[in-house]
Amino acid sequence: MNELRADAIPALEKPWAYVVLTKPDVTFLVVITTVAGFYLGSSGALDWALLLNTLFATMLVGGGTAALNQYIERDMDAVMRRTASRPLPTGQLQPREALLFGVLTIAAGATWLALAANLLAAVVALATSILYLGVYTPLKTRTTLATAIGAIPGALPPLIGWAAARGSLSIGAWVLFAIVFFWQFPHFMSIAWMYRDDYARAGIRMLPVVDRNGDATFRQIICTSAILVWVSALPSVLGMAGIHYFFGALLLGMLLLQVGLWANRTRTNARAKWLMHATVAHVPLLLAWMILDKLTR
Repeated sequence: MNELRADAIPALEKPWAYVVLTKPDVTFLVVITTVAGFYLGSSGALDWALLLNTLFATMLVGGGTAALNQYIERDMDAVMRRTASRPLPTGQLQPREALLFGVLTIAAGATWLALAANLLAAVVALATSILYLGVYTPLKTRTTLATAIGAIPGALPPLIGWAAARGSLSIGAWVLFAIVFFWQFPHFMSIAWMYRDDYARAGIRMLPVVDRNGDATFRQIICTSAILVWVSALPSVLGMAGIHYFFGALLLGMLLLQVGLWANRTRTNARAKWLMHATVAHVPLLLAWMILDKLTR
């Protein structure tokens, strides 16, 4: 997802620089999927206090993880056009400030989750951060498989919500994980295609960097989008959702697949951008439809 750019604010002061450090738009997506996991994992009346505590704590962990990611990648960010205006490359924050902020924010979020929700939710949140920073981030400059590995922590937020609501992880939680996991491929591959020269400049081995004609990139987009169509229908098959959700999920999935096929025809940055926008709309709509289905059953 496109990140909030520091140069969009006329005079970025230090407090706002810390906000930008947390990648609010990415964190917002984490919140959406956590809400879905919490609601779908809940039984009986919704515990609003627990939900709000879970969301706040998850935001802290997600924001702290984003801050440490920018700390680790500050040199690469400085040579990429899309990230050069972030707080660290511009000097609005010093590396030690970002490091301290990231560590303390993650620790606060995990502790909050453990106390306000349960230990399992806190462990899943910490696992998300550790996998993202300790495995995915260093692999980005070494292998194109990093995207697939990074999709694992990227798909864990629904499990945080589910664990917070239920105290365990059942098959429904893993279905949500699978949906978000496969969704990430068309999303991030469309972004990587648009910014492939930027990634190449920074030495990041996204698939479009080594796949200059786009055959492998768009094959991955189309294949994972096709898998997503059927994975998105699993909640109805497993009894998590009803027939209305089933047909809605198929429709949303087929629309996303069609946009991917359309983008593949010319493989321009403009069409990749349309695909990126389609992915941004897809997951919130799909999860909202699933929640609505549960409300009306």
